[in-house]
Amino acid sequence: MTYEKLVEMAYEALEHAYTPYSNFNVGAALLTEEGKVFTGCNIECASYGGTNCAERTAIFKAVSEGYKKFKAIAVVGGSHNHTYPCGICRQVLNEFAPDIDIILDNQGELLVVNLKEMLPYAFGPSDLDK
Repeated sequence: MTYEKLVEMAYEALEHAYTPYSNFNVGAALLTEEGKVFTGCNIECASYGGTNCAERTAIFKAVSEGYKKFKAIAVVGGSHNHTYPCGICRQVLNEFAPDIDIILDNQGELLVVNLKEMLPYAFGPSDLDK
């Protein structure tokens, strides 16, 4: 699976976003170590706490299907800039894949950032055992 194909799948997921409050659509495509892809979009709710980001939608779909090891995630948004995962999504990604590559697209300009660069000094399950 190429990163370009993963970005394409994220754009397809973006089309399903439900964003009546922010009007900011986000799509994600998550690649498992087994080569399976799970997509997600952001879904808003009038009770803002019920809103879910595209990245977490993809992760939760994957985990609910038994996948817990991930190689890469593409994240795309409806702006003219790279769309970065929020802090909560970064923490959830760290739970399962602290070395994951995050692929961002801005009108064909791909940027690949490792989660460790994006979330320095992260804590995860292994830190809780100490």
